[in-house]
Amino acid sequence: MLLEIERLLARGIGASSRLFHAGGGTTLPGKVLWKAHPGAIDRLASELPEGAVLVSATNGKTTTAAMAAEVLRSRHRLAHNSSGANLVSGIASTLLSSPGAELGLFEVDEAALPEAARRVRPRTVLLGNLFRDQLDRYGELEHVAERWRSALSSLPETALVANADDPLLGDIALAHPGPVRTFGLDDHRHARPSLQHAADSKYCHECGRPFLYAAAYVGHLGEYACPVGHLRRPALDVAAREIELHGLDGTTFELATPEGSVTVHLALPGLYNVYNAVAAAALAGELGAPLPEIASGLEAFTAAFGRFERIAVGDRRVLMLLVKNPAGANEAVRTLLEGNPPALAVVALNDEIADGRDVSWIWDVDFEPLLASLERVIVSGGRAAELALRFAYGGLDRARIDVVPELEQALDRGLDATPAGGELVLLPTYTAMLALRRIIARRGYVADYWEAAA
Repeated sequence: MLLEIERLLARGIGASSRLFHAGGGTTLPGKVLWKAHPGAIDRLASELPEGAVLVSATNGKTTTAAMAAEVLRSRHRLAHNSSGANLVSGIASTLLSSPGAELGLFEVDEAALPEAARRVRPRTVLLGNLFRDQLDRYGELEHVAERWRSALSSLPETALVANADDPLLGDIALAHPGPVRTFGLDDHRHARPSLQHAADSKYCHECGRPFLYAAAYVGHLGEYACPVGHLRRPALDVAAREIELHGLDGTTFELATPEGSVTVHLALPGLYNVYNAVAAAALAGELGAPLPEIASGLEAFTAAFGRFERIAVGDRRVLMLLVKNPAGANEAVRTLLEGNPPALAVVALNDEIADGRDVSWIWDVDFEPLLASLERVIVSGGRAAELALRFAYGGLDRARIDVVPELEQALDRGLDATPAGGELVLLPTYTAMLALRRIIARRGYVADYWEAAA
């Protein structure tokens, strides 16, 4: 009875937050419930008749979870934190707002995964990738990987779906005592000629020697092997083959699974979205979804908010691509270059807690190929000056760099410089992305992110 009262109170707080435009109510109700009844999350999760699934990664967890939801919702009533509230409080809020849910599908912050797993006791965990990101919060990748490994060791019956192309995750998959389903890419035509200088997990943790790569796709993700045999990429259970990139118009690939193969036409561009799709397919297959449903769900998916999201703003459009670390930013640049490279872009850099205070990562991003096509760049956000310096050192004429720290002014300047019918490219970090979407939503061109996610 006490839990039911607390549940109603927390739901009321969430509704009030939305009513008074204080936020989406995606986190606060869970925080209140957690403080009032610390065991409530465990209890609510235990009430899901089909259990819970956790999805974590440095890059792509929001998109991967949303793709999986698109596939699974036709056969399950989902509790899904689609707004991206991925701490334990966000999971609690989702459980509160999902009466009658059968299956929990929760995107989880990398640092929060061990605590979330301890409380939710998931039936399946999906691990997508590990890249250097917000070192002030997470520490080095090996530290995060060890915490993940420890969390999974206490869940021997939990099924693991893991990106075998990531050496740290391939190693975790090989050691996991429970069921394992691996995924990755298998098309050497799209491999880079060599590892990028910002690649992360490129050394064998047993002997310290650099991995030999038969193919490197995104950052350190690829087909790797220790030169003396300590570790190599595990065999792929689910793979993307025959990948065709269609610029900004999407991708096509053959999805090969233990249940058969099918061609998938994905509306999202870039190899990194192929990774997201194959991850979602592997997860859905592990949960029993048939291959035709997996393919149709992936093909119906458009974009998670702020991640390759196109929004009509009057007689123009904005294309919003979240960038938050070197690996993700490099892939955003790569994707833009595969389409029609923009002549104008707004790049916004913040250093709030959710972004990471240390913004030195911008020096590891290979912006130079994009800068070569830009006639003008508008830099914005709390650390606009650092962006301007980075682009100047990257070779962009300083006369072509506009420093406009205030985000709304930067957006308006970019829109004013975009011809009618044209598209303005926005490359914001996380909190800048949320702020820009709020500005556009306030003008009536898009729903607030929590409404769009719902």
